[in-house]
Amino acid sequence: MTIAVRPRPSLRFRGRSFMALVLAPTAPLNAWFSDLDEVSQRSPGFFGGRAIILDLSTIRLSRGELKDLIASLQARDIRLMGMEGADPAIVEPGMPPSVNGGRPAGAVEVPTAAAPAPAVTTPAPMKSLLIETSVRSGQSILHAEGDVTIIGSVASGAEVVAGGSIHIYGTLRGRAIAGCTGDARARIFCNRFEAELISIDGLYKTADDLGPAFRGLATQVNLDGDSIILKTFD
Repeated sequence: MTIAVRPRPSLRFRGRSFMALVLAPTAPLNAWFSDLDEVSQRSPGFFGGRAIILDLSTIRLSRGELKDLIASLQARDIRLMGMEGADPAIVEPGMPPSVNGGRPAGAVEVPTAAAPAPAVTTPAPMKSLLIETSVRSGQSILHAEGDVTIIGSVASGAEVVAGGSIHIYGTLRGRAIAGCTGDARARIFCNRFEAELISIDGLYKTADDLGPAFRGLATQVNLDGDSIILKTFD
């Protein structure tokens, strides 16, 4: 069975919660941006495909400083879906909307710099990541350098982000984001499909968009142009 999932013309309004990455700037901003740029250099796809909230509760900014902060993040291709803790007096139309009521989730591991090694013993760059356990709710797995293989399941509220393809030997209940660095050939494979969200190369579909046709089935996901294609394993 093969189905091409295309956008629907109907208008719907529903509430839905997703995990978001929270950025909380600290003073001085120049030093904070330096640390942010270091993370981006170590892992270029770290912020790609992520919902990002700007937490301003621990820093005081003027309206002009807030505008400069948002512009600097946008210049780094960091797209904000909302702001938390911002002084209403400095928020202008056109800025990301204010959000509140978020609940803390599991910590997101920031890539750390590898220790230098002699040139003669430097190993070849790792192209794939193997996770030998299930990914629990609130966990986030990021591997922008290649494929990710999960010898287990991905729980609801969990997230797997890969620069290449994602292989899940168990059930996919959470979010699977493949091709996060621009690989349209990336695919998602799972033995039991119950996903909250799937995405390849920036195109995404939620469970409501996908419908129940593949729920509980062994499924693979790929792109065909601007369409997300789901197929069951023969």
